[in-house]
Amino acid sequence: MSKRHASKHKIDRRLGENIWGRPKSSVNRRSYGPGQHGQRRKSKVSDFGIQLRAKQKLKGYYGDVTEKQFKRTYQEAASMKGDTGQNLIGLLEQRLDMVVYRAKFAPTVFSARQIVSHGHIFVNGVKCNIASRRVRPGDVISLGKKAKEMALIAEALTLPEREVPDYVAQDGTDKVTFVRVPTLDEVPYPVKMEPNLVVEFYSR
Repeated sequence: MSKRHASKHKIDRRLGENIWGRPKSSVNRRSYGPGQHGQRRKSKVSDFGIQLRAKQKLKGYYGDVTEKQFKRTYQEAASMKGDTGQNLIGLLEQRLDMVVYRAKFAPTVFSARQIVSHGHIFVNGVKCNIASRRVRPGDVISLGKKAKEMALIAEALTLPEREVPDYVAQDGTDKVTFVRVPTLDEVPYPVKMEPNLVVEFYSR
């Protein structure tokens, strides 16, 4: 499991957007970047800078995955038939930690990854602790016995700021089925994501 060394709220502030739509995000209080130079007037951003920012935003949203892992996912998306940007989103949404997050089993993407790595998640009845595992349509994701009693998960299920999307079908409060690979329009991002710019970044 990749380790996040910086505060997740610094990702928000660096990008200047509340990318997870969380009410506790520091962007809601301070829209400028972190550090002593955070309030400097922003200069004009180049095309490369715009593409880089789009990549950082998408990578950050999915739990700030490592560059190596993210690029490998892009390369897989590029080798598939169809639109590379749509393929990239589909592959990222198939990650087990993201399905756990979408199912509202965890309040944040980071806690979803932790819940998986600690062995609290089952896929088709088999325990799985690999957060980046690819979930297939028809797979059933459920909570382990101990997880059902965790306060963190109980809190996540009651969060008002997001809903379970249509491509994740609920079966009670402790089990969901991954119905299909979503398109970009179906993914409930709180901010605008531009996978086409990510494709341009890697295609340079």
